[in-house]
Amino acid sequence: MCYALGQRDTSLSAPADLPRLLRFGQFELDLRTAEIFKEGKRIKLQEQPCQVLALLIERPGELVSREELRKKLWPNDTFVDFDHGVNIAINKLRDALGDSPEKPRFIETLPRRGYRFIAPVSAPKTSGDGVPSAHVTSSPTGRAGSASITWPRALLPALLALSLVVFFSFFRYRGGRSAENNIRSLAVLPLENLSRDPAQDYFADGMTDELITSLAQLQTLKVISRSSVMRYKGTNKPLREIASELNVDGVIEGTVLRSGNRVRITAQLIRAATDQHLWAETYEGNVEDVLRLQDAVARAIVAEIRVKLGPEEEARLGKSPSVNPAAYEAYLRGRYQFYDRWTKAGFVSASHYFEEAIARDPQYAPPYAGLADYYTLSGFMERPLTVRETMDKARQLAAKALQLDDGLADAHIAMANVLFRYDWNWGAAEKEFRRGIELNPNAASSYLHYAMYLGVLGRQDEAIAAMKRAIELDPFSALMYSGLGVVLEWSGHTDEAEEQERKAIALDPFFAQPHLVLANVYERLGKYDEATVEHLEADALEGIDPSTVADFKRTYMSSGVNGYRRKKLEWENQRIGSGKANYFRMAKLSADLGDKNAAFQWLEKAYQERSHMMPNIKVAAELRSLHGDPRFADLVRRLGLSP
Repeated sequence: MCYALGQRDTSLSAPADLPRLLRFGQFELDLRTAEIFKEGKRIKLQEQPCQVLALLIERPGELVSREELRKKLWPNDTFVDFDHGVNIAINKLRDALGDSPEKPRFIETLPRRGYRFIAPVSAPKTSGDGVPSAHVTSSPTGRAGSASITWPRALLPALLALSLVVFFSFFRYRGGRSAENNIRSLAVLPLENLSRDPAQDYFADGMTDELITSLAQLQTLKVISRSSVMRYKGTNKPLREIASELNVDGVIEGTVLRSGNRVRITAQLIRAATDQHLWAETYEGNVEDVLRLQDAVARAIVAEIRVKLGPEEEARLGKSPSVNPAAYEAYLRGRYQFYDRWTKAGFVSASHYFEEAIARDPQYAPPYAGLADYYTLSGFMERPLTVRETMDKARQLAAKALQLDDGLADAHIAMANVLFRYDWNWGAAEKEFRRGIELNPNAASSYLHYAMYLGVLGRQDEAIAAMKRAIELDPFSALMYSGLGVVLEWSGHTDEAEEQERKAIALDPFFAQPHLVLANVYERLGKYDEATVEHLEADALEGIDPSTVADFKRTYMSSGVNGYRRKKLEWENQRIGSGKANYFRMAKLSADLGDKNAAFQWLEKAYQERSHMMPNIKVAAELRSLHGDPRFADLVRRLGLSP
């Protein structure tokens, strides 16, 4: 029985048009006496869980928001811990009904939003003495349910006419609704890991990433990139606010539950402006069929928002081969390490998982592309392998990925970066960049790489436009704002470049690149002390030994800007034997110190090593003092960058 503490009236005050007795599953709820029965036996339950149940059961299949529960249950109490209270009420209710949040039969949780009653609800039809004679079942929208209805024969013609009216009204409503959907931009929020095991977070995040990737392939739909949506993981921020921050029309949220070899994905689509629930569905299958499940979700969303697919898009969404479960799991772990951690240790860990995925399923293309990215990025990092060794590996891996799946956008972008940064094959690189963007027009990182390519070729307006598109797709990425600052600095827009780098630092105070770009901005403006401060900050953030950074700072304080430059050049010289010296940076330091001959010697070494920085030679602020020298023109010619 539902006990109302401190109240004489224990009824639930049901709406006048709602029957007194409601039946669901093995249970009955008496709204007048506030009693719950299971197969005729009364169940003891407190008042608030009963109130929650009444609110949910009045609107089967509809979302009852947490705010609605607060207003109903705690309308005047500003001191109650509402979140704690509603969680306790829901838990007690589930205990009484034998329900589970992971596999709900009655009450479904919609993360960050509220709850929904998902079981069929029946209203027993009673005779004059109150004995039930038949019941009508209401089945929540989009869910399996049955109706057992007994009607007098005389009512059948009227009911048939009413049914026709409802039928045609429904389709007119559906047509009107589709015309009004106008959802042309989406954010896929991090899918909730229902296993409650943090060790399975990589799987839920991987599912989120894969769903983003599936939808991102559509030319007419803007889909926010992974790094910007991941900031909302575990938050309770209202969906309207999230959508406003991301500037999208619709939001997709859902859950992932993995148990052994089985996977269940639940997803729902919400119109951001009205918080209207447009579509929801649950998909379940084996891990080896998970790609098909993801494509099924994507196709259902596409159908709901009425996005028109081209032939190639249609084919890609329908292409969902099975994958070896162990290979897929290793690949997801690799992506988790690579993109979530974004550290040297994370990159190395990711490479091991990608290698494991390839070993377990040599015909699965994505881990080859992931490993190619790792080796391409290794050209920017301190590694025992030479630049030639890492880039050759990246080329082989990208080629293998393309051989297995020529429609894989990541593989085209990986190959484009090899052609751009290492081969200096400008025409072939652009072809691969364009193809990768065509296959996935919503990948912010692709626009970033392409913008750098456009910038070094002097196509600055195109580069700036590409970076603005990247920020539109990934509005909370420090890397994207810093990339825009880079191309703005290359084109001489120093004030705007500084503004973008400040935004990048605000988003990620531990990111070194914005400080390096700011240093270039200040050097262009002749503010050498300010530039040195930024260089020192970047030194610390790049992972240089703290004692070495402290030595750099002491030298700067005692000997000024040139003292710092000499000390830094000396440090780079000491790294030559280990293969870790940055010849391009050494050329810059030598040029700053007025030693042009040394600067060109280091640039020649960088050219022979095929340093990833060499394509920047014409636009790099670090080398502007060398532009008038014939040796500089010769290097530009050999790089294929002459006008």
